[in-house]
Order: sequence, then structure tokens, then C-alpha cells
Amino acid sequence: MNSPAPHTITREALNELPVCRYEGPIHFVDTPALLHAARKDILGEAVVGFDTETRPAFRKGESYLPSLAQVATASAVHIFPLRYPDTRGLLAEMLASTMVKAGVSLAHDLRMLRQVFPFEDHHVVDLGVIAKRQGYGQTGVRNLAGLLLGYRVPKGAKTTNWAAPRLTPAQIAYAATDAWVCRELCLKFGAQGLVPGLRSVPGTDKIRA
Repeated sequence: MNSPAPHTITREALNELPVCRYEGPIHFVDTPALLHAARKDILGEAVVGFDTETRPAFRKGESYLPSLAQVATASAVHIFPLRYPDTRGLLAEMLASTMVKAGVSLAHDLRMLRQVFPFEDHHVVDLGVIAKRQGYGQTGVRNLAGLLLGYRVPKGAKTTNWAAPRLTPAQIAYAATDAWVCRELCLKFGAQGLVPGLRSVPGTDKIRA
């Protein structure tokens, strides 16, 4: 009989963990002032968590491009609605910079994002790839949060309409938490020497159970 895959967590065990959400400042970047503040915060970071959200498709052959991009820094999460062209320049600058951009399944996210606007990417860290190399049998954000951070990330808003003109508080909290968790996981791997240069980067305690 084959041994269970190393570093896994059952659904039952995951559901028993405390639920946590990001509780720090969340900025929905839809004005020039917020874009300026986001630029100042993001470009001064050594590592950010990065994620995108896309409207779900429920019919065969139906697909959509990303609606949002989320960037988590040590002090805030910035949510960029991609329908505003002004947000794209900052995202392109960030993606091409030397800071670490950490997320899960980033190859797919970046491929879809390039259909929205052009950019180059450097110093992108896929946490799922690192986890797989370390023997983790599960490499999704929620499983890794349970295994490495000891809490459960809710996913209730995952299949909602991210292209809606106005997002609900639940959608905004979900999007912010995903990006923040990616940054925290990257710092966890960095402390183990798996991400060069990140041993001394501070995390954040902005969570809500």
C-alpha cells in the first residue's frame, strides 16, 4: 500500500482550524489619490503578496479576463479594479521590479493578465512550486495556510461576480485575505531559506479570527 503524500491536511482537519481574515487597511484603488498612495507603499517593499480575481464562467466555452489585481504589503492590501486603465501602469512597474511578487498558480494569472495589458515580470515566486519541491502534497493557498500558518481561509466569495460595478464587503475581504496570505506564506518559506533575501522581512499580525 502506498504511503500518504507528505505534508497534507484532510478536509476535516482544515475545517477544524480557526478561521482568519485580513483585518488591516484595504484600499480599493479607484482614484488618483489612492493610486499615488499605493505606488508609494508598494514600490518601497521587498516582497508583496499578489493575486487576481476573475469572474467565474459557468457555461461551456465561456471565459473572462481578470477583473481585479490585489497587492499585499506589510501595512495594507491594495485592490486594483482593472477596468480603470490608470491602475495598469503601476502594476506593470511593480511586476517588472526587483521586489519579490509571491502567489500561487501565478503562471496562469500572469498569462491571463497579459491579455488585459502588456508587462514584463521578474522575481515572481510561485508558492505552490516551492511547496511541491518541499514535498507538500497539497499546494493551494488554503491548504498551505492550514499546513504552514495554522488557520483556515474562508472561500465563500470565490465564485461571485468580480466584474460587478460595486463589490460587497465580503468580496473585498476575500480578495484582500488571499493576497495577504500569499505574502505571509512567502515570508514563512523565506524564513526557511527557500526564498533568497527574505529571512529578515517582517510579517503582519493584521488578522481577524
